[in-house]
Amino acid sequence: MCLFCKIIDGEIPAYKVYEDNDFLAFLDISQATPGHTLVVPKKHFDSIFSIDEETASKMLIVVSKVANLLKDKLGVSAVNILNNSGALAGQTVNHIHIHIIPRYENDNIHLAPDAHDFDAEALASTLSKILN
Repeated sequence: MCLFCKIIDGEIPAYKVYEDNDFLAFLDISQATPGHTLVVPKKHFDSIFSIDEETASKMLIVVSKVANLLKDKLGVSAVNILNNSGALAGQTVNHIHIHIIPRYENDNIHLAPDAHDFDAEALASTLSKILN
């Protein structure tokens, strides 16, 4: 059983922020910033590639609710919403989860990827691969 399934089942304690019949949100033990929260479905899905559309849709509603809760209670005006799916993307627990990272002035968190020069030919080639 995966780590998050054990948390959902109550085998491992968690700092629960939100819970309903289908989802659980709890504070990440590795707080990037105060209030860094994970939202997970109670049903196990490995990643974005295996979650069904209905659960994914409901999950985004829960992410919005929790983000607004953090905004109201912690006084933040910005958050990063992040999902890592697959080892190359940095996923370390194979149970889909969305990070809500509250942002604070001078918090020293940098999530933006390095910018690359615009290349119309490369974009057209990528689009062709996606659509064909």
